[in-house]
Amino acid sequence: MSLFKQGRYSGFIKPISYVVDLALINAFGILYFFKDINAISFVIFISFGWVVTALVSRFYNVHRFSTVIRVLKLVFRQILLFSLLMFAYSGINLDLNLNPKEIIKYILVTFFCISIFKYLMFYLLKRYRSIFKGNIRKTIILGKTPQSESLEKFFSNTPAYGFLNKKIVCFKDRSTLDLQAIFDYITNEGIDEIFCSISELNDEDLSAVVSFADNNLKVVKFIPDRSKVLSKKLKHDYYGIIPILTFRTIPLDDPLSLLLKRLFDIVFSLAVIIFILSWLTPLIALLIKIESNGPVFFTQLRNGYNYKSFRCFKFRSMVENPIADLVQVSRNDARITSFGQLLRKTSLDEMPQFFNVLLGEMSVVGPRPHMLSHTDMYAKKIDKFMVRHFVKPGITGLAQVSGYRGEVESDKDIIGRVQHDIFYIENWSFFLDLKIIFQTLFNTIKGEEKAY
Repeated sequence: MSLFKQGRYSGFIKPISYVVDLALINAFGILYFFKDINAISFVIFISFGWVVTALVSRFYNVHRFSTVIRVLKLVFRQILLFSLLMFAYSGINLDLNLNPKEIIKYILVTFFCISIFKYLMFYLLKRYRSIFKGNIRKTIILGKTPQSESLEKFFSNTPAYGFLNKKIVCFKDRSTLDLQAIFDYITNEGIDEIFCSISELNDEDLSAVVSFADNNLKVVKFIPDRSKVLSKKLKHDYYGIIPILTFRTIPLDDPLSLLLKRLFDIVFSLAVIIFILSWLTPLIALLIKIESNGPVFFTQLRNGYNYKSFRCFKFRSMVENPIADLVQVSRNDARITSFGQLLRKTSLDEMPQFFNVLLGEMSVVGPRPHMLSHTDMYAKKIDKFMVRHFVKPGITGLAQVSGYRGEVESDKDIIGRVQHDIFYIENWSFFLDLKIIFQTLFNTIKGEEKAY
C-alpha cells in the first residue's frame, strides 16, 4: 500500500518494467531469432525463467538513491543469469538445434534494448523529480547534528533523488521538546520517512519514534554518529529467532573477488608498461637528466597491505634533497624542478608504479600509500587510519577522485581521505574500480587544483 500513497506512483514502476522487458525478450525470440520454435512453450519457459532470475539478481531493485554503477552491475548480473537460462533451454530442447551464435546474438540485442529502456526510466524519473517535483518523498530529520545538517543539505542539493525535507528538529533543549507535537506534525504534513540522529536521540526517544512509525505506516531510518572516522557497517543475521549484528565482511576477503582484482591488475599494468611506458620512459628519462643531476627514478618506502613496507617507484620530479622522505610536497615547493612540475601536474610521475602493481605490491585502485613517517603520525592521530591497510594500496583511489589528493593541509583532509578509503574497502566492486579509473582519466585531462 505504501508504494502507491502520496501520488508517487512508485508501485507502478516495477510492474511496467517487468511487462516491457518480458515483451522484449519474447518478441525478439519468437518474431526474429527463433521463428521455428513452439511459441507457447518458449514464452512460458523464458517468462518464468526471467522472473526467477530477476528475483535472484534483484534486477528490479533500483531505488531513487541507486547509482549508475549499481544499475550497470544489475544489468551484467542479469545478462549472466539469462544467458545460463537460454543455454539451458537449448540443452533441454536439443531437437530444436538452436545455433549458439544465434542465442548469443539474441541475448546481446535483447539486453541492449532492455538496458536502454532501464536507463531511460532511471533518468526520466530523476528529471521528473528535479524539474516537475513529482515522485517526492517528504522527510523529517530528528536531531540537529553536523551529520543531519549534511543530510538536509544533500536532499536540497540533489532534487533528482526526490526527497523533500520539511523540517529538522533539535533534541538538545529538552524543556521545549514535545514529541506528541512532532508526531502530529508528521501526520498532518504527510511525512513519509523519519530520519533519526542516533547521537542526539536517547533510547526513550527512539522507542517512542519507532512505536509511532509502526502504528502510522511511516519509514524510520537512522543517521549514525560520524564523530569518528568510521561508522561500522553491520550485517544482520538470525540465530534461530535471535537477531545478531556482525561486522560486514570486506568484499576483497572473498578469494574470487581477490582473484578478479589481481587478474585485472596484471592485465592493466602489462598493457600500460608495454604500450605506454616502453616508449615514454626513455623520453622522460632524457628530459629529467637534461634538467638536473640525479637518478631518473625516485624510490620511497611506503606501507602497503598488512602494513608491510615496499619500495614505491616514481619518476623523479624534485632535486635530490635529504628531507624527501620526511616532508610532504607543498604548493610552490622549491624542491620541484620545472619538468617535475609538469610530471606532477599530469600525474605522469606516478606511472612507474605500474611496475609495483605487476609485482603485486600495489593495485591499480586502492588507498594511496603514505610515507612511513606520515603513516606513523596519522596512525596515532586519526582514528581507524590503519583500516586502509586491509587491502593493497593503489595508484589511484576513491579519495583521490573525490578531491582528497595531494598535500594534507589540515586534519579535515586526512579524515576525509580515510573516510573515502574505508568506504571503498567496505563497498569494493569491480565496477567501482572501473568508475574510479575513468574518473581519474577525466580529472587528469581536466586538471586538478591539488596536482602539484
